[in-house]
Amino acid sequence: MGGKRILIADDHPLAREGLTLAVKHAIPGALVTSVGSIAEAEEIAARPGVFSLALLDLLLPDTRGFSGLLRLQFCLPRVPIVLITAREEQSLPAIARNLGAAGFLLKSSALDELADALRKIAAGQAVFPDDTASAPVATTSKAVTIRDRIAALSRAQRRVLFAMADGAANKRIAYDLDVGEATVKAHLTAIFRRLGVTNRMQAILAVQPLLGEREP
Repeated sequence: MGGKRILIADDHPLAREGLTLAVKHAIPGALVTSVGSIAEAEEIAARPGVFSLALLDLLLPDTRGFSGLLRLQFCLPRVPIVLITAREEQSLPAIARNLGAAGFLLKSSALDELADALRKIAAGQAVFPDDTASAPVATTSKAVTIRDRIAALSRAQRRVLFAMADGAANKRIAYDLDVGEATVKAHLTAIFRRLGVTNRMQAILAVQPLLGEREP
C-alpha cells in the first residue's frame, strides 16, 4: 500500500495532524495532502494525480449536512471517502453509508482504533458503527432519493443549488460563480425541474434531508 495518495479535509489543524498520524500508521508510505475546506478539496481533486482514499470532516466551514460528501464524490467518483466527525447522532452513519461513504469514524476514537479502521477501509472493507442499521429508514431513503436527483444536475447547477440552500441571493451567487444573473436563473429553473419543485423555498425544503437546517 506504500505510495498511496490520501486526501484529508478538516478545518482544525490539530485534527489534521492526528488524522495524518493515523493514516501513516495504517498505510505506511502514504502521501498525505491536507486541506481545510471543501472548496480546497475540490481544487486539489481537479489537479492531475489519483487519490486512493479521502478523509472528510462532516462539518467544514463551507458545507452543510452531507453537502461536503456529495461535492467530493462528484469530484472523486471512484475514491473511497471516509467521514470523520465528533457528532454522534444515530442517524448519521446510516445516511452516510446509504449515500456511498466508505466509512464513518468518530474523532473521539483512539489513534490505534482510527488506524485499524483506515487499514480495513484501504483494503476494501466498509467501516461503520455497529448500531448503524437501527437508524431511521425513512430518513436515509429521502436522502438517497435527493442525492440521486442532485447527481443528475450539471456541476454548475449543483454549485448554484448548494449556494441557494445556504441562503445566497441570485446576485451573490452570480458574483461568486462569475456568471450573469440570467444564467443563475436558468440554472434554478433546471434545478427546480429536477427536484420536482416550483420555487426556492420548496427546493430548500427538498434538500433538507441531506443538508439539514441552516445554523443560526
